[in-house]
Amino acid sequence: MSSFRSLPRIGVVLALAMLSGCGMQPTHDDHQWAATMPAEQSAAPPTDGSIYHADQGMELFNDARAHRVGDILTITLVESTQASKKATTNTSKKDASTISSPTILGHALKVGGKTADSSLNANRAFDGSGDSSQSNQLSGSITVTVAQRLSNGNLMVRGEKMVTINQGQEQIRIAGIVRPQDILQDNSVPSTRVADAQIGYTGKGALADANTQGWLSRFFSSKWMPY
Repeated sequence: MSSFRSLPRIGVVLALAMLSGCGMQPTHDDHQWAATMPAEQSAAPPTDGSIYHADQGMELFNDARAHRVGDILTITLVESTQASKKATTNTSKKDASTISSPTILGHALKVGGKTADSSLNANRAFDGSGDSSQSNQLSGSITVTVAQRLSNGNLMVRGEKMVTINQGQEQIRIAGIVRPQDILQDNSVPSTRVADAQIGYTGKGALADANTQGWLSRFFSSKWMPY
């Protein structure tokens, strides 16, 4: 009979586990990472007798580096960070107090034939230490498009690269703001010069699934578990 009473509790636990598992799965809007198309410009009517038209896009002497919405730009990934922290704390304290027996009419107070002296000794000590370290490295390149040209001339760029090999899929996404002065002659810029950079490198497929905890394991490792 008790086993039937525990069924609702098990159902509540499983429901919470499913909700926590769904909450831990990040969702991405693929449309926001789509390539940005250049703005279409209406062509002016041709003038008779003219050889060169400015609206025909004949850029003979212009800089080939990205500077307009829809232009492409190659970002060289040179991310490398390393952080470490170490803390050690040692404290100790020793207290000793002695209280003599009170004197009444010139005679020390005695209890059971013994002087009513009292003493207090206390020793406290604490030793603590902690170490933490983290490092990451990402290298490669990805070509993105200019999504917006800001009023100060800086370029907001974003893009993604997807590589599928066998049953696995690798995805690289990057977004940020680039100064035109930081773009090199070969129309590339290192990722360390991208402001407000958002870089993501994820994988999908059989290999990524084998490297991921199941929803029940994620629930027992989540903050919903009291212990």
